[in-house]
Amino acid sequence: MGKRYRTASESACRGRPEGWPAAVPLPETIAVRYTEEEAGYVSFRPVVRQTFRLHELLDMVLSVTGKEPGRIRQIFRSGTVVFHFYRYWWEGFEASEADLQALLARFPDSDPSRAFRADACSKAFIVSETQGSPRHFSIEIDRAAASHKRFMRRRSFWDALLAAARAGPPGYDSYSYMYHADLYRLETSAVLRSNLAAAAASLAPRELRRELVGINEATHLIFACPRAAA
Repeated sequence: MGKRYRTASESACRGRPEGWPAAVPLPETIAVRYTEEEAGYVSFRPVVRQTFRLHELLDMVLSVTGKEPGRIRQIFRSGTVVFHFYRYWWEGFEASEADLQALLARFPDSDPSRAFRADACSKAFIVSETQGSPRHFSIEIDRAAASHKRFMRRRSFWDALLAAARAGPPGYDSYSYMYHADLYRLETSAVLRSNLAAAAASLAPRELRRELVGINEATHLIFACPRAAA
């Protein structure tokens, strides 16, 4: 049988394994170092040092884990996480379940009662997920870039995306800690894929058109709408 994880109280009673972080009050600030991640290679990138508040460190970890207390406690304890192609590390520490739950209560939860508002969206994702197939792509579209209108065009590609969303409408999917936004999902049809492909060809800026080559294979769209209080 695998070795079972011991809680902080169990470890205090039975003795801690060598190197196990001590059960102490949660730190208010954490000295963090980070560098660009280079998988499979010895990194010669410069190491940057920065001080994080505990709330800031948890905000970053949530972007990787979501609200999964077990994973969060493991990352706090191990003292390392990869985020946006950077590896961060710090002196690991133990977070009790009660302390972690109190911290997590400060962060938003998914809320399916929140209605979709097209004008609040800041990003859209065009996603292809075919069941039983390894093929998958996801294109992230920023509102500012997609709102650029080509010469002599009255509409932008972002306008076309929002028109598709309003006609849907998309259903609530989840809350994203990565984007501090509620996510809404819209399944695509053959007609919608064809309309979006035509809009991409006629409305999207050149750089974006290159990314949208596979839009005919999209299975759904995701719209990200940040919360005002997030």
